[in-house]
Amino acid sequence: MLPRDARHEARELVGANYDARVLEPSPPAVTEEPWFADDPVAGGGDGAHPVVAPVGAGDLTWDDWLADHPDHRAWVARRWLGAHRRLEQPPPTFQATRLSLHRVAAYVLSPARRRANTKIALRWTLDGFGTPFFGDDEQVRVAGGDLVAQRGAEARRATVTTLDDAAAFVLDDRPDVAWASQFDVPEPGDPGAPLELDAAAASWLGDWFGFGTAVLEAVRADRASTEASRPQLWPEHFDIAFECLSQQDRARAGFGASPGDADHDEPYLYVTLWFPDDVGDAPQWNAEHFGGAILRLPDLMSAEDQFAEAVAFFRSCRNALVHAD
Repeated sequence: MLPRDARHEARELVGANYDARVLEPSPPAVTEEPWFADDPVAGGGDGAHPVVAPVGAGDLTWDDWLADHPDHRAWVARRWLGAHRRLEQPPPTFQATRLSLHRVAAYVLSPARRRANTKIALRWTLDGFGTPFFGDDEQVRVAGGDLVAQRGAEARRATVTTLDDAAAFVLDDRPDVAWASQFDVPEPGDPGAPLELDAAAASWLGDWFGFGTAVLEAVRADRASTEASRPQLWPEHFDIAFECLSQQDRARAGFGASPGDADHDEPYLYVTLWFPDDVGDAPQWNAEHFGGAILRLPDLMSAEDQFAEAVAFFRSCRNALVHAD
């Protein structure tokens, strides 16, 4: 199969008169600390070509560009760059698939990156999730129900079957279970047993992470989101999140999109407070299992504009922290 370069694909689409930014990692591999990863939405164009970007860092958004190029709406929407589509309800197989892919993330994909540069975090990638590029322009990722291992100009694809087979394909080794023992991750179980994985549910998970990344990047781009980190997919929690606001002012918080966990059967959006004792008992902070706020899946699903609802949820929580007495 052909390797992917998400930013190059976008530049090919917009043509020679534009530059482009995306939400996925792209080669070449970054070897500098502290991130060892690219920032897909970052500016830095050549100044000669307008930058089309999913957030305000560019000269125009993808939605602006689509106004003159409506035939490419499906391409842009699939990558969560603009023309934001609705999330449908997850299939009944979603929870089992989520747990299986959480194991793949923790015991196979994240170790591949950690062995190269000590970093464990992952990112959203088209139809799934995977590593930033590392080493010799390498990336490993899940796309639907398949694994993809890419290096330079080559890419290999295999169906996800067992944890052992996934590790042999990606790591040329057994699953790396030791490193994650310090975290609250699903037990690896029998690595030779078939993983419960439904392709439709895996694709829904990819859309959830794509939607979450797009929303979080929109909030991160706000001037009010001071001292912001980058959205990353954490293999231990299996959620996409970033942090912003001042720790010195005791306002710092994490903003994230979880596909579900031991306390929540369904996906949800959340804000988790670094200093929960400082916010009082305002009804906005409605999370039951941690100090913070939660937007549950049924409330998101019923919104007329899901993307706008999610962004408004995060901005409301952030602004409450910024303006707290």
